[in-house]
Amino acid sequence: MTDVIIRRAHEEDLSAIIAMFAADDKGGHGDTTDPDAYEDYLRAFHMIDASANEQLFVAELDGEVVGTFQLLYTRSLPSRGSLSMIIEAVQTRPDMRGRGIGAQMIDYAVEEARRRDCRLAQLTSNSVRTDAHRFYERQGFAKTHTGFKMKLK
Repeated sequence: MTDVIIRRAHEEDLSAIIAMFAADDKGGHGDTTDPDAYEDYLRAFHMIDASANEQLFVAELDGEVVGTFQLLYTRSLPSRGSLSMIIEAVQTRPDMRGRGIGAQMIDYAVEEARRRDCRLAQLTSNSVRTDAHRFYERQGFAKTHTGFKMKLK
């Protein structure tokens, strides 16, 4: 699929992004298209957009948002203070899966990591997403660590 455009997300894309997260039956994040929640998403969008270390992207096809992902950059002392990229919140619209959109988003993210001279690009994936795990492995990612989370809210 060559007509996909990967670009920084704009505020006008927010409803389409929220709808993708709300349609995710495996994420368990409690995302919703309820209009009462929109201000929470809008506030978060503005914080991400203003950050020097975060970027929110969309994949656009024929003028419609069909995917999204977020990039975060972190510098740490191990590895001599190198820069790492975290790829977060990767989502393709349910009716558009299997068309190569996810691969194009990941390829874009990895190229951006190389452009910024990152030491590595990493991501986490919910343990129930076995299809996604196979996808990430096909994209060149390896399962090298075990992740832990603690829900606080």
